[in-house]
This record gives sequence, C-alpha cells and structure tokens, in this order.
Amino acid sequence: MTHPLPMSRRTMLQNSLLGAAAFGVPAILAGCSNPADQGTPGTGGAAARGTVSVGSNASDEVPKKALQTVVQAFTQADVKINTVDHNTFQENINRYLQGRPDDVFTWFAGYRMRFFAEQGLATDISDVWQGIGADYTPAFKQAATGSDGKQYFVPFTYYPWAVFYRKSVWEEKGYAVPKTLDEFTALATKMKSDGLVPIAFADKDGWPAMGTFDIVNMRVNGYDFHISLMAGKESWTDPRVKQVFDTWRGLLEHHQPGANGRTWQEAAQSLQQKKTGMYLLGMFVAQQFPESDLDDLDFFAFPEINPQFGQDSVEAPIDGYMISAKARNVEGAKQLLKHLASAASQNVATKLDPGTLAASSKADTSGYSALQKRGAELVSQAAHISQFLDRDTRPDFASTVMIPALQRFIGKPDDIDALLKDIEAQKTNIFR
Repeated sequence: MTHPLPMSRRTMLQNSLLGAAAFGVPAILAGCSNPADQGTPGTGGAAARGTVSVGSNASDEVPKKALQTVVQAFTQADVKINTVDHNTFQENINRYLQGRPDDVFTWFAGYRMRFFAEQGLATDISDVWQGIGADYTPAFKQAATGSDGKQYFVPFTYYPWAVFYRKSVWEEKGYAVPKTLDEFTALATKMKSDGLVPIAFADKDGWPAMGTFDIVNMRVNGYDFHISLMAGKESWTDPRVKQVFDTWRGLLEHHQPGANGRTWQEAAQSLQQKKTGMYLLGMFVAQQFPESDLDDLDFFAFPEINPQFGQDSVEAPIDGYMISAKARNVEGAKQLLKHLASAASQNVATKLDPGTLAASSKADTSGYSALQKRGAELVSQAAHISQFLDRDTRPDFASTVMIPALQRFIGKPDDIDALLKDIEAQKTNIFR
C-alpha cells in the first residue's frame, strides 16, 4: 500500500480553508473581490470607467512598490490593488477564481495560465493582443496563448534562475566559475574548508527547492524529458528521475542545513552577509541586497552534468497579468493590461526592481544594471526556457504533491525509492 506524503503546515492551512469555504466561511482571497458598484470615476487623462480591482501576489516590499508606482500612471480608471501574501495567493488561486475574484490578477505564463483558461476562469484578451502584439517576441506571445490559440495573459517581467555569488568574496578566495558538476562539487568542498557554507538554501515556503529539481533534471535528462514529466506523461519511478534525486542528494551536504525552516529571503541575506558562497535562485535575489552591494552580485549558469545537454536550458519564469472570467469592469481591465504591457510601464518596474527584466521587446534596456544585462544575455542564448515546476505542471500537483515531497526529500534524502513511488501514485490519480 502506498502511504500518503506527510502534510506540510501550508497544505494543512490550504485544506482547512477549503473546508471553511464549503461551510460558507469567506476565503482569505475573498477580500480581493470588487465592491458591488464600479467605484468613483478616475480623474485626469482619458475618460475613466469606474474602478478596476487587482488581486496581487506582489507582497514583498520591492515588487509591491514597483506595481503601485506603475499603476499610478494609469488614468483611464481608478485602480484598487488588493495585495495578498505571495504563497497564500498562489495556494488559494483556484478557489479564489471560482469565488468573487478581482478584475485583474497577477499570475504566471505557461501551463498554469493555460490551466485556468481551459477551466473557463480567465477572459480571452486576444483583442488586447491585437494592439500590443508588436511589442513582444513570438516566444512571449506563445507563453501568453492558451490551448485554444487565444491569448489570456500579458507578460510583464521575467527573471532567470542561476547560481549567484558575491564577486568580492570570490576574488578574495580565488574561486573560479565551475563548468561541470565535478568542478562545482570541488568548489563547494573548498568553500567549506574556507569557513563558508557553500550553497545557501531555503524551502520554508515550499517552492524554492523546485528550482533546484528543475535545473538538475534538465541538466541530467534534458528539457524535453523535464517538460514531459511535468505534463504527467513520464513516470516518477523512471530510473532517470531517480538519477536526478541521487545527484541532488550528493550535493545536499554542501547546502545550508535546516532549509525547511528558512525563507528564501533569509538565505539571500546570508549570501549578502558573506556567510554563504553561492545561491541557486531567481534573479530576484537582488531584492535582498542594498543598492550599494548590487555591483558586487554576479551569477553563472548551473554547470553541466550530462554532456548531451550541456547548459542548453535555463529557467526564466514570466510574471504578468490576466483578467478573471468574473471581472465586472472588463473594459477597464483591458485598458489596464494595455498600460502594463507598455514599454514605459515595464521600464519603471525594472528600474525599481533590479531582480527583474522587462518582457516587452521595446523596453529601454540601456538603463539596465550590469546584473540585468547579464540576465537578459543568459536567457537570449538559451536553447530551451522552462517556466518553473509549479508553472509547468498542474497547480494541484505542484502544491499538494511536490511541495511536501521535496521537503520530505530535504529532510530524509536517503528514502528516494519510497518517495518516488508515492509521487507517482498521487500523480496517476491527479492526471488521470
């Protein structure tokens, strides 16, 4: 008999909220719903059309300020931003969209966008794309397109995942960028002997470890296998998947201990404070560095494991906006999406948030920091771009299976066979 994976506190919270909703208790995200009327007309600019509400997961200080600043320049309607803790928003999104959602909501490109479009929970914005399409590359448009060929998403910013480090520390210690897994492991061993924790690591929020799994899987088995696995088309008991966890297990001794009790922000601060040598994370790690330290932050692509695939894949999630199917001010929402799609809006956002890059091909990149320029170059040179585990697969599989599974692995890395058997059993039930 297959035993269920242990339930995380986050999953317990999610399940309790679902149960509360069934008995009529308002959901956490119900507070994001529109008022009964359309609000008071906006002032200035084009004629306002009531109020547009935005359900936002931008709860950290830097991205929250960036969105607020961008929205201040929108004059065609009043905008009410309802910010919810990032993880709470993400874990309750399905129930939120089926309840009384905001007009516009922050979300992700790729599979997770398509999932809600297929469920009839998002508004077709193909007409918006007729006006903004020239501002995006075909790849970005594809990432905004549902299975039916219609567009449901406006890309706003994106950020690559890589291994970040402080240049001053590496120069002082004489470290060199590793190109292979053996070199990476040797470097980690050297860092440990120098009194550094080699690899900063955190998974209290459940999703950061997904990035490690993704990149190791793509380095070991290639992009196509990874995407097929995310789509439920491959078995988690496949020897190729076991090899990923075996490889990762070999690296865990170099990771910061106690990861399941640490937030990504705390791990990033350890890098900033020169207590750790490197950190595999998204470029948003820069949010935890004071401006005076940003020039000292650099990165390299995760090293090669299998020569067949080299370093041909990069993880570069795209964040953006969608309109809920139950939006009350659809026209105002579409006008706001056009505003968010503009190069001018994205220029403001990437200036305020040094950990992001503008999705618009017309954005002004001349003002990018050295870190941002390197990030854009990394993505442009990649043969394959993944969106992230919880964006490339079903949201229910990501939240209820993979979050506790990866935390279980981190806590008990020698129980791989039983872990993969449990994941496969649950996957079969979800993807049937």
